[in-house]
Amino acid sequence: MKQYGMVIDLRKCVGCGACALACKTENNTSLRGNGQTHNWADFIHETTGTFPHTKFRTLPVLCNHCSNAPCVEACPVEPKAMFKTADGITMHNDERCIGCRACQDACPYSMDEVMKDGSSGEYSVISYNQEGEPTQKFFTSKTEVIKKCSSSGAELVSLTKANPPYRHNYNHPDYENVRRDNIVEKCIFCDHRLKNNQQPACVDACPSGARVFGDLNDPGSEAAQLLNKDKGFVLKESEGTLPNVHYIREYSAR
Repeated sequence: MKQYGMVIDLRKCVGCGACALACKTENNTSLRGNGQTHNWADFIHETTGTFPHTKFRTLPVLCNHCSNAPCVEACPVEPKAMFKTADGITMHNDERCIGCRACQDACPYSMDEVMKDGSSGEYSVISYNQEGEPTQKFFTSKTEVIKKCSSSGAELVSLTKANPPYRHNYNHPDYENVRRDNIVEKCIFCDHRLKNNQQPACVDACPSGARVFGDLNDPGSEAAQLLNKDKGFVLKESEGTLPNVHYIREYSAR
């Protein structure tokens, strides 16, 4: 069976943020809500050791699309709002979501992630759109960005006849291109792009080619070949979730 996954080469990743910007542009995740940023492509920056013997690492993080996904098991609705697709993607259906956030509670990757060396970082694998807070609050504002110089977000929406102006009408059967409030949202490996034989936006945007996406069960795919060459590691392997986001090699700046 097909199992989509991602291999991230840490020797190539420098934490430039191109993947995060591409993800926000493609999927219209909100800038901030419920006390946290909504970044489906996020980062943990680690510095270890004592000067001058220090090491630095940027660890990109996203939904791991686990084969044994706790978020799917925890979803209480039937049919489930959080579910697995035939090609191994952990998908979320916006219409069925009741906003209970059980998936967030069950996910071992959505809160503080304690790394091997004891450092930690918070990132938003599954985000929640707070009730009453639009996904793109900026585009409802009538305040000029620069007073007497530029337009407001609301005016920009009016002129472009879209909300938000750069949204992609990708017409996904399960996922709204702009999520409403009171539901969760997450990375879907840009399934709408995959259906058009395109790579996820974060993969396309990476200037160093650090992200490789493909069928991990296909020995001929680049992703599978990289894992065969460099076994690498996954986050929280002991949880038994069988993540499908793998990390290979290491980068260290001294």
